[in-house]
Amino acid sequence: MGGLTIDELRELAERRLASSDLGNPIDALERSLIRVAIASSVTSLNGPAIEQAVHEALEAGASTAQVQEIVSLVSGLGVHSLMTTITVIANAAKARGDVLPLELSERQEQLWQKFVGEDAYWRTFRQAVPNFLEALIRLSPDQFEAFFLYCAVPWRDGCVRARTKELAAIACDATPAHRFLPGFLLHLENAIAVGVGRRAILEALDLAANAPPHIGTR
Repeated sequence: MGGLTIDELRELAERRLASSDLGNPIDALERSLIRVAIASSVTSLNGPAIEQAVHEALEAGASTAQVQEIVSLVSGLGVHSLMTTITVIANAAKARGDVLPLELSERQEQLWQKFVGEDAYWRTFRQAVPNFLEALIRLSPDQFEAFFLYCAVPWRDGCVRARTKELAAIACDATPAHRFLPGFLLHLENAIAVGVGRRAILEALDLAANAPPHIGTR
């Protein structure tokens, strides 16, 4: 399986956005919050860049609640470890004769209906990350529940506009040290759905391309 470059991600975005409106550019507040997201992402976690980005966000008019919500959002990148490995674990177990049960237990079924059900968003998510939720609920109902509860936190209060959060998610998924295609495509579609135009999305990718390097944390 070949690698994936940030240029390829940009090409994918440009093709998807070819017929989209140009839309509004990223404003100063959005730009500062996206920089906070990129710098504090686990793929950068660059202390000096975080400090500078937080300072710039507050100077641009962000509240501390908005800055914290953005950090909460990108802290969820850790779930990409689950998304990338869960079906590998399930397939490896199957190859060794340990097949996951097809039928859900009563608790598993209750969790599925509570968090997934017939929600259109999760149908789209399951197309973007095939078999992830199905394998996760069978391997670890506790982790399945925790996934939904944790990822919901930055969307519950709504201190930051959905537009800005989707742009921040796109940028973090596209950084040179991450390049996570399933999340990138999902958040690209989400951004388009909430009315983000071509200009802002491409500007977010420019910010991603210049992400601060991961220098280690003392």
